[in-house]
Amino acid sequence: QVTLVESGGGLVQAGGSLRLSCVASRRTWSSYGMGWFRQAPGKERDFVAAIPWSGGRTDYADSVKGRFIISRDNNKNTVYLQMNSLKPEDTAVYYCAAAEGTPLTVAGVYKSWGQGTQVTVSS
Repeated sequence: QVTLVESGGGLVQAGGSLRLSCVASRRTWSSYGMGWFRQAPGKERDFVAAIPWSGGRTDYADSVKGRFIISRDNNKNTVYLQMNSLKPEDTAVYYCAAAEGTPLTVAGVYKSWGQGTQVTVSS
């Protein structure tokens, strides 16, 4: 299993930006890619963005398209989530996860999860 550690969360005003980072302890042959999910209080965990390790297209939830950008640094086993034009409804705990299958938009293919980082957007 891969250990994942997120960082970069915090409190920001609406319209601001944050960049989340997720460092994986190692790459595994079975890891197809990485994803970000988020969970707001009282709600289910939702898909945000995903990126394959080997190239190919990225995927985004409709609610963040045009505002969030997922990227990776294979040499550092790190995935980033640049979040721009933040809205109060983006407030949630953000989790990164490592996928062992596809499609990367489905939570069920992710077998390793980080501990989460809180993002709070004030209005």
